[in-house]
Amino acid sequence: MPTSNGKEKVVVVGAGPVGALAALYAAGRGDHVEVYELRDDLCDPSTTPLNFTKSINLALSERGINSMKHAGCEGLLEAVLGETIPMHGRMIHGQDKSGKLYEEPQAYDAQGRYIRAVDRAGLNKRLLDYLERMPNVTLYFNHKMTGADFNKNTAWFEQRRLAKTDHAQNPTDDSSVKPGSDRPKEIAVDFDFLIGADGAHSASRYHMMKFARLTYQQEYIDTLWCEFHIKPRSPDGSFAISPNHLHIWPGGSFMFIAIPSLDKSFTCTLFAPASYFASLSASPPNELVASFSKNFPGVCPELISREELQNQFAENPHLPLISIKCTPYHYKSNVVILGDAAHAMVPFYGQGMNAGLEDVRVLFDFLDAHDVYNDSPKLASNRKERREGALNAYTLQRTPDAAAINDLALRNYEEMRSGVKSPIYRMRKWLEETINIYFPGLRWSTQYSRVSFENQRYSKVEKDVARQGRIILSTVGLGFVGISAFTAAGLARKFYHGR
Repeated sequence: MPTSNGKEKVVVVGAGPVGALAALYAAGRGDHVEVYELRDDLCDPSTTPLNFTKSINLALSERGINSMKHAGCEGLLEAVLGETIPMHGRMIHGQDKSGKLYEEPQAYDAQGRYIRAVDRAGLNKRLLDYLERMPNVTLYFNHKMTGADFNKNTAWFEQRRLAKTDHAQNPTDDSSVKPGSDRPKEIAVDFDFLIGADGAHSASRYHMMKFARLTYQQEYIDTLWCEFHIKPRSPDGSFAISPNHLHIWPGGSFMFIAIPSLDKSFTCTLFAPASYFASLSASPPNELVASFSKNFPGVCPELISREELQNQFAENPHLPLISIKCTPYHYKSNVVILGDAAHAMVPFYGQGMNAGLEDVRVLFDFLDAHDVYNDSPKLASNRKERREGALNAYTLQRTPDAAAINDLALRNYEEMRSGVKSPIYRMRKWLEETINIYFPGLRWSTQYSRVSFENQRYSKVEKDVARQGRIILSTVGLGFVGISAFTAAGLARKFYHGR
């Protein structure tokens, strides 16, 4: 259904950061874009993101920044970066044998590069603000996707009367349907191309599975998370701890982290096995304080009072962590899924949002490379075929990349909760950074730097880091053999001369 000017109608499901950026890319190429979102207006600060608490903070790094840079929206990136806080490294917290608290900074990158703390709602609002300025974009909030026919290119949406504010694991009755009333109005929406960016519990993916032969894998790891809050220091309102670090209290099988916010508070998260949460929930409140004193020294009462700690643990939801892999990401030329809808991952690499934003850039790179937006009359007649070719290429490249960062994120949990204190981890990090500084031509970088500060494909990162590991292991092994041979020779000489 191309419009009179030859442009097409693109429907984007989901108005979060990934969906909003996808809409900007499509609208910037002249398409007529409609964005449908289940929740209330996301520019309203009272709207609670699904599966999140209200004050979730995220880590923004190179892949996300680069994707916004290529959106073609003047001033967007500067506006977003102006509302971020640089985090130059991790700050590891602990307690020595004498009982003294300590902080140990670990820089992220030998070249001084850093990630940025960003408020999810603030980032989302900036993207939506730019969308609202575009005459070829229409936003529809409180619209729930209820069905789709991806052969006929029609989707159905229910116009919800009230926003859904519950969490996925604590569903409530559908408040948009009152007893004795008709169901909310359902509308049919035709489209040329649909982009599903509606999160881990994606309706777009669910309906696409009825048409595409989609391989799907879902895993809930044995870890829950709960949000806490560190207030600004009283009475001057300053940051209670360093604002330019991601703070980690590693606990072996669990951890506590803190990320700075623009209001000089910290958004904190406890990650722990479900059994840990169950045990604390069934115990007297003072057991929570005792557990924090033992496992996360310096948090309570130094940063969070006993009462606040107990209240936040009791009132804030204890949420699961899901990991999703699937393929293909598209069906014919008609639909593609991006972000968490295609590859939800655990948050331990800070790449969930960054990978989703990169999805948008990579997708439109393929669409451009296949001349989908070439307006010449010669190419206009087979636009659908060219888009299908682009989507095939996108799925082929992005599937192994998404699988790689999904796996890397799972493994990084082990590093964050215990590995950061390991001498082996520190030695390898020092060695790789030293080679990077003194022999830059070797292009030798740590895994973290490759993931967070470069745009190298995730699957290539995994292979290159594995190769570096094999070289280090073989070098250390040869060194050990050499030292052993030298020692053995010395002992032999001593034995011979002693006779």
